[in-house]
Amino acid sequence: MEFGEVLRRLLEDNDITQRQLATDLNMGATTIGNYIRGIRQPDFDTLKLFADYFNVTTDYLLDYQSGITKEHGEDELLRIYRSLPPDKRQLLIEEGKLLVRFNIKAMQK
Repeated sequence: MEFGEVLRRLLEDNDITQRQLATDLNMGATTIGNYIRGIRQPDFDTLKLFADYFNVTTDYLLDYQSGITKEHGEDELLRIYRSLPPDKRQLLIEEGKLLVRFNIKAMQK
């Protein structure tokens, strides 16, 4: 997936307009549009700015999968976790623990 597609998905998932992102990051709306359309690519500092803004890794933004992780499931889970308020974060953790326990029991049968 190209950077522009990832950025577009983050905007949609967070219900943020290109104009709002541009305002929040003190960038031109045209620049954001060019990133989304693949006309321009962000530099390293801009990538870090987007990563901080959306609470994701730069690997997630670049759709980079290293040998350590073969999929972006971990990045996606982290992005979801960071987007939640503290009480919902704890709920997500508890649900994850339940899934792990359920999986262990299912494997033992």
